[in-house]
Amino acid sequence: MTRDELLTRYDAGERDFRNADLAGADLRGVDLAFVILAGANLAGANLTCASIVAADLSCVDLSGADLTEVHMVKANLSRANLSRANLSRANFSSANLACANLSRANLTGSIMARVNLDGANLDKAILTYTNLCNAILPKGFQP
Repeated sequence: MTRDELLTRYDAGERDFRNADLAGADLRGVDLAFVILAGANLAGANLTCASIVAADLSCVDLSGADLTEVHMVKANLSRANLSRANLSRANFSSANLACANLSRANLTGSIMARVNLDGANLDKAILTYTNLCNAILPKGFQP
């Protein structure tokens, strides 16, 4: 699926794009509120400054993706692969990242307030200046 096809179908009212292949897609600045991208492949995609609020991104592959300043408030990213992703200055307030893979992800300056990180892999993640206020952290996690 191409960026243009996704946006055309989204603008026409379609919201369900589960299992879509958008690896490496340039989705900078898109507004995809309430979209369903469960199981989609977005590895290496550029989602800088995108707004993907209250979306279902469960089991999505965002490994190596650029999510700088992305807005994913109340999004479901449970079991998502965000390894090596750039999540700097992103807003994930009230999102669900339970059992997500955030190993080696850069979360510098991100807002993770009220986020569910239960069971998440934060191995070697960069958490400098990350707001984890009222977040549910993995058992045994030491920031």
